[in-house]
Amino acid sequence: MGHLAGYWHRTEDGRVQCDLCPRECRLRPGQRGFCFVRANEDGQLVLTTYGRSSGFCIDPVEKKPLNHFLPGTQVFSFGTAGCNLACKYCQNWEISTSREMNLLAEEASPSQIARTAANWQCSSVAFTYNDPVIFAEYAIDTAVACRAAGLASIAVTAGYINPEARRDFFAVMDAANIDLKGFSDSFYQQVTGARLRPVLDTISYAVHETNVWVELTTLLLPGYNDASSDLREMCRWIVTELGPDVPLHFTAFHPDNRMRDLPRTPTRTLARARAIAQEEGLHYVYTGNIEDPDGQTTYCPNCKSPVIRRDRYTIDSYDLDAEGRCRVCGTQIPGRFGGSSVVDQSFRLPHRVAIR
Repeated sequence: MGHLAGYWHRTEDGRVQCDLCPRECRLRPGQRGFCFVRANEDGQLVLTTYGRSSGFCIDPVEKKPLNHFLPGTQVFSFGTAGCNLACKYCQNWEISTSREMNLLAEEASPSQIARTAANWQCSSVAFTYNDPVIFAEYAIDTAVACRAAGLASIAVTAGYINPEARRDFFAVMDAANIDLKGFSDSFYQQVTGARLRPVLDTISYAVHETNVWVELTTLLLPGYNDASSDLREMCRWIVTELGPDVPLHFTAFHPDNRMRDLPRTPTRTLARARAIAQEEGLHYVYTGNIEDPDGQTTYCPNCKSPVIRRDRYTIDSYDLDAEGRCRVCGTQIPGRFGGSSVVDQSFRLPHRVAIR
Protein backbone atom coordinates (compact mmCIF):
# COMPACT_ATOMS: atom_id res chain seq x y z
CA MET A 1 0.00 0.00 0.00
CA GLY A 2 1.19 3.51 -0.74
CA HIS A 3 1.92 6.20 1.84
CA LEU A 4 -1.27 7.66 3.30
CA ALA A 5 -1.75 11.07 1.72
CA GLY A 6 -3.10 14.28 3.15
CA TYR A 7 -5.54 16.73 1.54
CA TRP A 8 -8.54 14.56 0.67
CA HIS A 9 -12.04 13.70 1.78
CA ARG A 10 -14.73 11.15 0.98
CA THR A 11 -17.64 12.26 -1.16
CA GLU A 12 -21.30 11.41 -0.69
CA ASP A 13 -21.20 8.92 -3.56
CA GLY A 14 -18.39 6.94 -1.94
CA ARG A 15 -15.48 8.26 -3.95
CA VAL A 16 -12.32 9.90 -2.59
CA GLN A 17 -11.68 13.50 -3.62
CA CYS A 18 -8.10 14.73 -3.72
CA ASP A 19 -7.97 18.31 -2.45
CA LEU A 20 -4.27 18.91 -3.17
CA CYS A 21 -4.61 20.83 -6.42
CA PRO A 22 -7.37 22.61 -8.38
CA ARG A 23 -8.13 19.46 -10.38
CA GLU A 24 -9.79 17.95 -7.29
CA CYS A 25 -9.88 14.47 -8.83
CA ARG A 26 -12.68 12.20 -7.61
CA LEU A 27 -11.53 8.61 -7.52
CA ARG A 28 -13.22 5.25 -7.12
CA PRO A 29 -11.24 2.39 -5.54
CA GLY A 30 -8.29 1.47 -7.73
CA GLN A 31 -8.36 4.72 -9.70
CA ARG A 32 -5.46 7.16 -9.94
CA GLY A 33 -5.65 10.92 -10.24
CA PHE A 34 -4.62 12.99 -13.23
CA CYS A 35 -1.08 13.13 -11.81
CA PHE A 36 -1.05 9.28 -11.77
CA VAL A 37 0.75 9.11 -8.42
CA ARG A 38 -2.15 9.79 -6.04
CA ALA A 39 -4.57 6.86 -5.88
CA ASN A 40 -7.63 5.51 -4.10
CA GLU A 41 -6.55 2.34 -2.33
CA ASP A 42 -9.25 0.69 -0.23
CA GLY A 43 -11.12 3.95 0.25
CA GLN A 44 -8.09 6.03 1.24
CA LEU A 45 -5.94 8.41 -0.78
CA VAL A 46 -2.31 7.32 -0.97
CA LEU A 47 0.85 8.75 -2.50
CA THR A 48 2.41 5.91 -4.50
CA THR A 49 5.79 7.61 -5.02
CA TYR A 50 6.66 8.43 -1.40
CA GLY A 51 10.31 7.55 -0.82
CA ARG A 52 10.98 6.77 -4.48
CA SER A 53 12.93 8.90 -6.95
CA SER A 54 13.78 8.95 -10.63
CA GLY A 55 17.38 9.82 -9.69
CA PHE A 56 19.60 12.22 -7.78
CA CYS A 57 21.93 14.84 -9.19
CA ILE A 58 24.17 17.63 -7.93
CA ASP A 59 23.57 20.85 -9.86
CA PRO A 60 24.61 24.48 -9.64
CA VAL A 61 21.77 26.38 -8.00
CA GLU A 62 21.68 28.65 -11.06
CA LYS A 63 20.28 25.70 -13.03
CA LYS A 64 16.96 25.76 -11.14
CA PRO A 65 17.09 28.69 -12.18
CA LEU A 66 17.80 30.79 -9.09
CA ASN A 67 20.17 33.74 -9.42
CA HIS A 68 19.56 35.45 -6.08
CA PHE A 69 19.59 32.43 -3.77
CA LEU A 70 22.98 31.26 -2.46
CA PRO A 71 24.69 31.91 -5.84
CA GLY A 72 27.55 29.63 -6.74
CA THR A 73 26.49 26.85 -4.40
CA GLN A 74 25.65 23.22 -5.04
CA VAL A 75 22.12 21.87 -4.84
CA PHE A 76 21.10 18.24 -4.41
CA SER A 77 18.29 17.72 -6.93
CA PHE A 78 15.71 15.00 -7.27
CA GLY A 79 12.22 14.28 -8.55
CA THR A 80 9.76 11.42 -8.73
CA ALA A 81 7.28 10.80 -11.59
CA GLY A 82 4.02 12.24 -12.86
CA CYS A 83 2.61 15.78 -13.00
CA ASN A 84 -0.67 17.61 -12.45
CA LEU A 85 -0.23 19.65 -15.63
CA ALA A 86 -0.15 18.41 -19.22
CA CYS A 87 2.21 20.85 -20.94
CA LYS A 88 2.46 19.92 -24.60
CA TYR A 89 6.04 21.21 -24.69
CA CYS A 90 7.28 19.61 -21.44
CA GLN A 91 11.08 19.41 -21.49
CA ASN A 92 11.06 16.60 -18.87
CA TRP A 93 8.19 14.63 -20.40
CA GLU A 94 9.84 11.23 -19.88
CA ILE A 95 9.47 11.79 -16.14
CA SER A 96 6.34 13.93 -15.95
CA THR A 97 4.25 11.67 -18.19
CA SER A 98 5.69 8.37 -16.98
CA ARG A 99 3.21 5.59 -16.27
CA GLU A 100 5.95 3.07 -15.53
CA MET A 101 6.63 3.03 -11.81
CA ASN A 102 9.85 1.06 -12.37
CA LEU A 103 11.27 4.39 -13.56
CA LEU A 104 11.59 5.13 -9.84
CA ALA A 105 14.66 2.97 -9.39
CA GLU A 106 16.10 4.71 -6.34
CA GLU A 107 14.59 4.67 -2.87
CA ALA A 108 15.41 7.19 -0.18
CA SER A 109 13.84 8.38 3.03
CA PRO A 110 13.76 12.10 3.84
CA SER A 111 16.56 11.66 6.37
CA GLN A 112 18.71 9.75 3.85
CA ILE A 113 18.31 12.57 1.33
CA ALA A 114 19.29 15.22 3.87
CA ARG A 115 22.28 13.20 5.04
CA THR A 116 23.54 12.52 1.52
CA ALA A 117 23.15 16.16 0.49
CA ALA A 118 25.13 17.24 3.54
CA ASN A 119 27.84 14.64 2.84
CA TRP A 120 28.24 16.08 -0.66
CA GLN A 121 28.57 19.57 0.86
CA CYS A 122 25.45 20.85 -0.85
CA SER A 123 23.82 23.96 0.56
CA SER A 124 20.30 22.97 -0.41
CA VAL A 125 17.99 20.27 -1.73
CA ALA A 126 15.77 20.96 -4.75
CA PHE A 127 12.49 19.23 -5.56
CA THR A 128 12.56 19.39 -9.34
CA TYR A 129 12.39 17.49 -12.68
CA ASN A 130 8.69 16.90 -12.07
CA ASP A 131 6.42 19.08 -9.96
CA PRO A 132 6.85 18.57 -6.20
CA VAL A 133 3.25 19.64 -5.61
CA ILE A 134 2.09 16.14 -6.52
CA PHE A 135 4.45 14.51 -4.00
CA ALA A 136 3.84 17.21 -1.40
CA GLU A 137 3.93 14.87 1.61
CA TYR A 138 7.34 13.49 0.59
CA ALA A 139 8.66 16.97 -0.22
CA ILE A 140 7.41 18.42 3.08
CA ASP A 141 8.93 15.62 5.15
CA THR A 142 12.21 15.94 3.26
CA ALA A 143 12.27 19.71 3.72
CA VAL A 144 11.78 19.26 7.47
CA ALA A 145 14.71 16.82 7.55
CA CYS A 146 16.83 19.23 5.53
CA ARG A 147 16.08 22.11 7.88
CA ALA A 148 17.16 19.98 10.82
CA ALA A 149 20.43 19.28 8.99
CA GLY A 150 21.04 22.96 8.24
CA LEU A 151 20.16 22.68 4.56
CA ALA A 152 17.81 24.89 2.56
CA SER A 153 14.92 23.51 0.49
CA ILE A 154 14.00 24.66 -3.02
CA ALA A 155 10.75 23.99 -4.88
CA VAL A 156 10.76 24.15 -8.68
CA THR A 157 7.05 24.21 -9.38
CA ALA A 158 4.22 25.34 -11.61
CA GLY A 159 2.36 26.51 -8.51
CA TYR A 160 -0.85 24.59 -9.28
CA ILE A 161 -1.92 23.90 -5.71
CA ASN A 162 -4.90 24.55 -3.45
CA PRO A 163 -4.72 26.97 -0.49
CA GLU A 164 -4.60 24.44 2.39
CA ALA A 165 -1.79 22.40 0.87
CA ARG A 166 -0.09 25.58 -0.34
CA ARG A 167 0.22 26.83 3.23
CA ASP A 168 1.88 23.62 4.45
CA PHE A 169 4.08 23.26 1.39
CA PHE A 170 5.60 26.74 1.39
CA ALA A 171 5.94 26.82 5.18
CA VAL A 172 8.95 24.50 4.91
CA MET A 173 10.51 25.85 1.70
CA ASP A 174 13.30 28.42 1.63
CA ALA A 175 13.20 29.27 -2.08
CA ALA A 176 11.01 28.58 -5.08
CA ASN A 177 11.20 29.05 -8.78
CA ILE A 178 7.60 29.20 -9.97
CA ASP A 179 6.69 28.82 -13.63
CA LEU A 180 4.48 31.58 -14.96
CA LYS A 181 3.93 29.78 -18.23
CA GLY A 182 1.94 32.49 -19.95
CA PHE A 183 -0.49 35.26 -19.14
CA SER A 184 -3.82 34.17 -20.56
CA ASP A 185 -6.25 31.56 -19.37
CA SER A 186 -6.70 30.33 -22.94
CA PHE A 187 -2.96 29.59 -23.20
CA TYR A 188 -3.01 27.71 -19.91
CA GLN A 189 -6.05 25.65 -20.89
CA GLN A 190 -4.95 24.87 -24.44
CA VAL A 191 -1.24 24.23 -23.86
CA THR A 192 -0.92 23.12 -20.23
CA GLY A 193 -4.36 21.74 -19.41
CA ALA A 194 -4.58 24.01 -16.37
CA ARG A 195 -5.88 27.47 -15.43
CA LEU A 196 -4.02 30.72 -14.85
CA ARG A 197 -5.74 32.14 -11.75
CA PRO A 198 -4.60 29.46 -9.25
CA VAL A 199 -1.00 30.02 -10.40
CA LEU A 200 -1.24 33.78 -9.91
CA ASP A 201 -2.74 33.20 -6.47
CA THR A 202 0.14 30.88 -5.54
CA ILE A 203 2.75 33.37 -6.71
CA SER A 204 1.14 36.24 -4.79
CA TYR A 205 0.84 34.07 -1.69
CA ALA A 206 4.47 32.95 -1.81
CA VAL A 207 5.76 36.51 -2.31
CA HIS A 208 3.57 38.32 0.19
CA GLU A 209 2.66 35.79 2.87
CA THR A 210 5.74 33.60 3.31
CA ASN A 211 9.47 33.96 3.87
CA VAL A 212 10.23 32.00 0.70
CA TRP A 213 12.59 33.64 -1.80
CA VAL A 214 10.71 33.58 -5.13
CA GLU A 215 11.92 33.81 -8.71
CA LEU A 216 9.74 33.33 -11.79
CA THR A 217 10.37 31.57 -15.09
CA THR A 218 8.57 31.92 -18.42
CA LEU A 219 9.59 29.57 -21.22
CA LEU A 220 8.84 31.38 -24.48
CA LEU A 221 7.04 29.36 -27.15
CA PRO A 222 7.21 30.95 -30.62
CA GLY A 223 3.72 32.04 -31.63
CA TYR A 224 2.06 30.99 -28.38
CA ASN A 225 3.08 33.17 -25.43
CA ASP A 226 5.70 35.51 -26.87
CA ALA A 227 3.53 38.39 -28.18
CA SER A 228 4.87 41.73 -26.99
CA SER A 229 1.45 42.78 -25.72
CA ASP A 230 1.10 39.64 -23.60
CA LEU A 231 4.62 39.99 -22.21
CA ARG A 232 4.02 43.63 -21.36
CA GLU A 233 0.78 42.79 -19.55
CA MET A 234 2.49 40.03 -17.60
CA CYS A 235 5.39 42.25 -16.56
CA ARG A 236 3.01 45.00 -15.48
CA TRP A 237 1.21 42.50 -13.28
CA ILE A 238 4.50 41.41 -11.71
CA VAL A 239 5.58 44.97 -10.97
CA THR A 240 2.16 46.02 -9.65
CA GLU A 241 1.27 42.90 -7.68
CA LEU A 242 4.67 41.59 -6.60
CA GLY A 243 7.09 44.49 -6.90
CA PRO A 244 10.04 45.24 -9.20
CA ASP A 245 12.58 43.11 -7.33
CA VAL A 246 11.16 39.65 -8.11
CA PRO A 247 13.62 38.12 -10.61
CA LEU A 248 12.13 36.94 -13.91
CA HIS A 249 13.80 34.38 -16.18
CA PHE A 250 12.88 34.10 -19.86
CA THR A 251 14.08 30.76 -21.19
CA ALA A 252 14.31 29.30 -24.67
CA PHE A 253 12.15 26.44 -25.89
CA HIS A 254 13.56 23.52 -27.83
CA PRO A 255 11.31 21.09 -29.75
CA ASP A 256 10.13 18.29 -27.49
CA ASN A 257 7.22 16.11 -26.42
CA ARG A 258 4.09 17.01 -28.47
CA MET A 259 5.51 20.23 -29.94
CA ARG A 260 8.40 18.86 -31.94
CA ASP A 261 7.36 20.81 -35.05
CA LEU A 262 7.71 24.16 -33.31
CA PRO A 263 11.03 25.95 -33.96
CA ARG A 264 13.46 26.86 -31.20
CA THR A 265 12.97 30.21 -29.56
CA PRO A 266 15.07 32.78 -31.46
CA THR A 267 17.64 34.65 -29.40
CA ARG A 268 16.09 37.93 -30.52
CA THR A 269 12.78 36.89 -28.92
CA LEU A 270 14.41 36.50 -25.52
CA ALA A 271 16.22 39.82 -25.96
CA ARG A 272 12.91 41.52 -26.82
CA ALA A 273 11.17 39.97 -23.83
CA ARG A 274 13.96 41.08 -21.51
CA ALA A 275 13.84 44.62 -22.88
CA ILE A 276 10.06 44.78 -22.38
CA ALA A 277 10.37 43.60 -18.80
CA GLN A 278 13.02 46.20 -18.08
CA GLU A 279 10.92 48.92 -19.72
CA GLU A 280 8.04 47.96 -17.43
CA GLY A 281 10.26 48.43 -14.38
CA LEU A 282 11.56 44.99 -13.43
CA HIS A 283 15.05 45.26 -11.97
CA TYR A 284 16.28 41.70 -12.48
CA VAL A 285 15.48 40.04 -15.81
CA TYR A 286 17.44 37.07 -17.11
CA THR A 287 17.62 34.87 -20.19
CA GLY A 288 18.24 31.13 -20.14
CA ASN A 289 18.98 28.12 -22.34
CA ILE A 290 21.07 30.33 -24.64
CA GLU A 291 24.55 31.88 -24.76
CA ASP A 292 23.93 35.36 -23.37
CA PRO A 293 26.35 36.48 -20.62
CA ASP A 294 24.73 39.92 -20.47
CA GLY A 295 21.28 38.42 -20.01
CA GLN A 296 22.57 36.17 -17.24
CA THR A 297 24.42 38.85 -15.29
CA THR A 298 22.98 40.58 -12.23
CA TYR A 299 23.27 44.37 -12.40
CA CYS A 300 22.86 46.83 -9.57
CA PRO A 301 19.63 48.76 -10.31
CA ASN A 302 21.14 51.92 -8.85
CA CYS A 303 24.61 52.30 -10.36
CA LYS A 304 24.22 49.66 -13.11
CA SER A 305 27.45 47.90 -12.11
CA PRO A 306 27.60 44.16 -12.75
CA VAL A 307 27.51 42.58 -9.30
CA ILE A 308 27.41 38.92 -10.41
CA ARG A 309 28.73 38.08 -13.86
CA ARG A 310 27.60 34.72 -15.20
CA ASP A 311 28.16 32.67 -18.32
CA ARG A 312 25.42 30.05 -18.14
CA TYR A 313 26.17 28.29 -14.84
CA THR A 314 29.66 29.68 -14.33
CA ILE A 315 30.14 32.76 -12.14
CA ASP A 316 32.94 34.87 -13.57
CA SER A 317 32.90 37.63 -10.96
CA TYR A 318 31.12 38.34 -7.68
CA ASP A 319 30.99 41.92 -6.41
CA LEU A 320 28.59 41.82 -3.47
CA ASP A 321 29.70 42.27 0.12
CA ALA A 322 28.86 39.83 2.91
CA GLU A 323 25.39 41.40 3.31
CA GLY A 324 24.57 41.26 -0.39
CA ARG A 325 25.24 44.93 -1.12
CA CYS A 326 26.77 46.33 -4.30
CA ARG A 327 30.45 46.99 -3.64
CA VAL A 328 30.36 50.10 -5.83
CA CYS A 329 27.42 52.06 -4.41
CA GLY A 330 26.22 50.05 -1.42
CA THR A 331 22.74 49.27 -2.79
CA GLN A 332 21.17 46.20 -1.19
CA ILE A 333 20.49 43.51 -3.79
CA PRO A 334 17.41 41.47 -2.82
CA GLY A 335 17.89 37.77 -2.31
CA ARG A 336 19.52 35.26 0.00
CA PHE A 337 23.27 35.49 -0.18
CA GLY A 338 25.78 33.33 1.61
CA GLY A 339 27.67 36.05 3.42
CA SER A 340 30.82 35.45 1.41
CA SER A 341 32.22 36.56 -1.91
CA VAL A 342 34.05 33.25 -2.29
CA VAL A 343 32.03 31.31 -4.84
CA ASP A 344 32.36 27.52 -5.07
CA GLN A 345 32.83 26.46 -8.69
CA SER A 346 33.48 22.76 -8.09
CA PHE A 347 30.22 21.52 -9.67
CA ARG A 348 29.30 23.67 -12.63
CA LEU A 349 27.78 20.81 -14.61
CA PRO A 350 25.17 18.33 -13.40
CA HIS A 351 26.74 15.43 -11.54
CA ARG A 352 24.68 12.29 -10.86
CA VAL A 353 25.13 10.66 -7.48
CA ALA A 354 23.84 7.62 -5.62
CA ILE A 355 21.95 7.94 -2.36
CA ARG A 356 23.84 7.06 0.82
